[in-house]
Amino acid sequence: MRFSLAALLLTGLAFTAAAQPAAPPDSVYTTPGSGLAPLASQVKGPSSFGQLGKNKRLTLLPIPVLFYQAETGLGYGLGALLSGRFSEDTLTRPSNARLQYWTTTEGQSLIQLVHSVYTPGEKFYLNGEISAYDILLYYYGKGPASASIDESETAYKLFIINQRVQKQIAPKLFFGAQYRFTNIGKVESPGTNTDNNRPSSFYTDPRVTERERQATRISGLGPVISYDTRDVPLAAFKGDLLDFGATFNGTGLGSDYRFVRYQLDARHFQPLGSNRTILAAQFLGQFHTGDVPFRELAGLGANLGGTLYNNANLMRGIYEQRFRDRQMIMFQAEIRHKLFPNGGSVLSRFDGAVFGGVGNVNNYIDKFALNDTKVAGGAGIRFNFIRRDRVNLRLDYAGGTGSKPGILFAIGEAF
Repeated sequence: MRFSLAALLLTGLAFTAAAQPAAPPDSVYTTPGSGLAPLASQVKGPSSFGQLGKNKRLTLLPIPVLFYQAETGLGYGLGALLSGRFSEDTLTRPSNARLQYWTTTEGQSLIQLVHSVYTPGEKFYLNGEISAYDILLYYYGKGPASASIDESETAYKLFIINQRVQKQIAPKLFFGAQYRFTNIGKVESPGTNTDNNRPSSFYTDPRVTERERQATRISGLGPVISYDTRDVPLAAFKGDLLDFGATFNGTGLGSDYRFVRYQLDARHFQPLGSNRTILAAQFLGQFHTGDVPFRELAGLGANLGGTLYNNANLMRGIYEQRFRDRQMIMFQAEIRHKLFPNGGSVLSRFDGAVFGGVGNVNNYIDKFALNDTKVAGGAGIRFNFIRRDRVNLRLDYAGGTGSKPGILFAIGEAF
């Protein structure tokens, strides 16, 4: 879903953020030999709005939600962000939890809790979401050749539980399991496309079965392993992430469909000269075997903010799952630059970014074709909402293949 904002309450957000304690200079974010980030909570300072817990290591702040998009009308709601560390030691990276609720004038709604938690000493890493949608999205068909003329509405209720539990088995290496449950109900689609000049592609697509148009439950479990040297995962200045997982969905777990999902996620972050300019790059591949229903297919254009792609947005500028199929590969890169390093207390919080990506989908891995490649890109600004934990508010303008350009607003970097 693309959040085309009618307005942002940045004035109030800036006022709230200005009450937060300043982080120390970037030079203190490196510890020789650790590769991890000691945080500003080691620096004593006055209590500020939203700070809580022992030694004020945690920050809880409200986030207003306001957007407009053609298929849902005006949307409004409220979110809350909890950020900080659950440990006194300087090697434990910051955790965060995000809760949001919104509704729209056309009757859609979302309530979502997403969390990434490092326990003291990073002995365990917990990452997951619980989401409940009453949602309307456009469907264009399966495959790389899906056409905009086939744009058709699909509405359904969607419930998601996704949880990873990983244990550190070596420095920066985590191993564990992931469980994912999705339930789709009350699936509806008009008989014609959005232009009312041809039948809905949701009913005419030969690769969508009648069973897929009904209520569907998916339940899967599998192993996951991660090597993660990023200094601050929400907005890394340096480090790498190499993450691989497999999810086995089957009737023995209560799933209506049997299939296996494999996902490889590789990310790299490095300063260009200094921490004022950061290069971020990501490759992600998602591959399936078995019988995969339309909602579970890999998709280019992912902006809903859940954990399916490890909390990453894929190819901003392409509509949510505009191109979907059993197999998907994608590469995206971004340059993030501090706009006013010598500015005042508010100006110094603003960063700029330019980004772009390429990707492809297909039913079969060996059928990827260069002329089917999709592209996306754009630029945006960042507001450093909580400097201590590098929590940014992100506002991007982006466009891509088969999609109208739009504005996207989110908490945290895209990847």
